[in-house]
Amino acid sequence: MNNTEVVVIGSGIGGLSCGALLAHYGIDVTVVESHSIAGGAAHSFERNGYKFESGPSLYSGLSYTPSPNPLRQVLDAIGEDLPCVNYDTWGCYLPEGNFDTQVGADQFCDILQRLRGEKAVAEWRKLQEIMTPLGKSAIALPPAALRYDLGAILTMGKFAPALLQQAANVIKLTGPFSRIIDGVITDPFIRNWLDLLCFLLSGLPAEGTIAAEVAFMFADWYRPHVQLDYPIGGSGALVDALVRGLTKHGGKLVLNAHVEEILVENRRAVGVRLRNGQEIKASKAVVSNASVWDTLKLIPPGAVPKFYLQKQQATPECDSFMHLHLGIDAAALPKNLGIHYIVVNDWHQGVTAPQNVVLISIPSVLDPSLAPAGKHVIHVYTPGNEPFAIWQGIERNSPEYALLKQERGEVMWQALERIIPDIRSRCEVTLVGTPLTHSRFLRRHHGSYGPAIAAGQGLFPGATTPLSGLLCCGDSTFPGIGLPAVAASGMIAANTIAPVNQHLKLLNNICS
Repeated sequence: MNNTEVVVIGSGIGGLSCGALLAHYGIDVTVVESHSIAGGAAHSFERNGYKFESGPSLYSGLSYTPSPNPLRQVLDAIGEDLPCVNYDTWGCYLPEGNFDTQVGADQFCDILQRLRGEKAVAEWRKLQEIMTPLGKSAIALPPAALRYDLGAILTMGKFAPALLQQAANVIKLTGPFSRIIDGVITDPFIRNWLDLLCFLLSGLPAEGTIAAEVAFMFADWYRPHVQLDYPIGGSGALVDALVRGLTKHGGKLVLNAHVEEILVENRRAVGVRLRNGQEIKASKAVVSNASVWDTLKLIPPGAVPKFYLQKQQATPECDSFMHLHLGIDAAALPKNLGIHYIVVNDWHQGVTAPQNVVLISIPSVLDPSLAPAGKHVIHVYTPGNEPFAIWQGIERNSPEYALLKQERGEVMWQALERIIPDIRSRCEVTLVGTPLTHSRFLRRHHGSYGPAIAAGQGLFPGATTPLSGLLCCGDSTFPGIGLPAVAASGMIAANTIAPVNQHLKLLNNICS
């Protein structure tokens, strides 16, 4: 384990995607993970027979191929399947009322007709007309074609004809989504709804979310006959598939291996030093899947220019999470219980306001293997709207911490009680996660959801760094928060290291 070609720091979805693809390319790669479980923010864990997801709960584009979802493309490249259950409906508890909505082109128009009337329906259909060509443009250049060297001329060149046809729209996609809807959408409910979708995509409202992210979502969610996916086994099954792809091609995963420092020799990253003093040398590259802020902590003083450090340290950050993980008795619950619910308490506060949006996932309604017979597993969370400052300096296991957990967790209980009124009496397992939990177990700076780089006000830095031999992947390097974005980032880092001819072969296999 002391010598390899590439060391990847962190086994989040970005790091595993990078490592698995490198192994597929025949490159000797070692992924080192501080935690005892692989998967980063997507890892799963078990308590008393209940299988919990620490992060993702909404998946699409995974159950068919070829797919525009970069994560599906990674799985295709490494030859791993991911059996899924399909569904198309989730519940909404909004200030205007409670309703079920579906992916697909028309059902939301029925909701708008009931809530807002014909004018709102006409505005939504106009937006769909505008977004249809933008959606095609958003998938004209797959992230799988990107690499950060001159080889990109060849790999991106395969898609040049499609890009030229979409040139005018591609320019529109680089700005904030609010520019697309200004003058088109005047209905306040639709504006709020689009802000909510943008927040769930990027952690920012429409004015801060790059239009390409929303166009990609519209292309996927609002096409005819579309369905969403839930992997059998949850996010743990997804992590397992990537780990299999890594190890079957000769890659290595080392758990409980906390990186203290990136080794630098002659102004080049050449490996890592672990907390136990062990050094792992890398002859080709070091790839950090840690956040932008946490990666900086691993770089020795003087190894990168001061201006780079200052710029990266100043990257704005999204807030953190509160989590409620429950294992419950499901006796006499409604048979039509949904897998997902979105709760918005007050539009006037804005979707990014602390604890204003609460998400609920009950994946065992689709995948009973996640809970014992007659039980359900539930994940409730506030998605990137819990300020870290409230928790900073508080000692874990202190009475103050326990009291704050109870106080800040109440909004999640109240949201869930709108779905299951007697939920508190049904609980057999109750776990509460906080920003300090994120910071501790995921090694996340301030337990952050990721960078809050607003469209038009900054660019994601990509895979490269000023330190030769050091590349980065993960949510700090590619627009969008969530599985597709981090998988794309890992793919791009791996492709940058791989020979161009192998990269072209991969594109022919997964994008044809």
